[in-house]
Amino acid sequence: MTNRKGIILAGGSGSRLHPITDVSSKQLLPVYDKPMIYYPLSILMAIGIKDILIISSPMDMPRYKSLLGNGKKWGINFSFKIQKKPNGIAQALILGEKFLKSDPSCLILGDNLFHGKDLLLSLKKADQDIKNASVVTYPVKNPQRFGVLEKRNNKPYKIIEKPKKPKSKRAITGIYFYPENVSKEAKKLIPSKRGELEISDLNQFFLKINQLSVTELGKNSTWLDCGTFDSLLKASNFVAKTQLKQQNKIACLEEIAFKNKWITKKKVLEIIEISSSSYGKYLKQVIS
Repeated sequence: MTNRKGIILAGGSGSRLHPITDVSSKQLLPVYDKPMIYYPLSILMAIGIKDILIISSPMDMPRYKSLLGNGKKWGINFSFKIQKKPNGIAQALILGEKFLKSDPSCLILGDNLFHGKDLLLSLKKADQDIKNASVVTYPVKNPQRFGVLEKRNNKPYKIIEKPKKPKSKRAITGIYFYPENVSKEAKKLIPSKRGELEISDLNQFFLKINQLSVTELGKNSTWLDCGTFDSLLKASNFVAKTQLKQQNKIACLEEIAFKNKWITKKKVLEIIEISSSSYGKYLKQVIS
């Protein structure tokens, strides 16, 4: 296990989900039976990351603190940082500079859902490499909507943001691994034409200095962005269908913490006592 720290970016206005985001942060909306933020949080926990920074807006931050608390109920530690104005994904690494200190990091977007048979094996491999940055790619039908990684001689060659004529169908997903002192490099970024600090520019920097590796997810994995009405519904349906088929829950934080030996059976029982839903019934199976 490395000393890597995690950052979940849960900011933004959620304009593509208006008007439901008028009353709730996008990342607090339900994806079937859990708040959206549980899904990226579960990935960090499953990798083994215990120190996690939540970045969100001034208006939404109290809601995250109310939901998550200090993290002790899952045996982890939360810190919180307000993002006054969203200025690009890479801004999260600047806002998180004091939290990260000089440790390696994993940045994950709060509206991304990952699941799959070989997923954790691939991500844990990326986690072990603390000297290089790593992007995670996934094959998509519409690469024009994403940052795309092109390869040459089976090595990463170029990153293109929303290419008109993509030469690759492998989109860069919303999870990124970085070596120590990444905040210093993020500070050197120049805002793009849309006025944002682009994560693609940061990844391009690591590519130029030959410090970018690629983790490729395949057919046995799923990546979903929950940022629109249709994708939010698709994600909920996916979770419901998969949980029914596999008879276990996706992103069950108590189960991950218990299996990691971060919390005891007694702590799980305390959570079961206040839950009369199917979630509580599932936790009984976890500890039985």
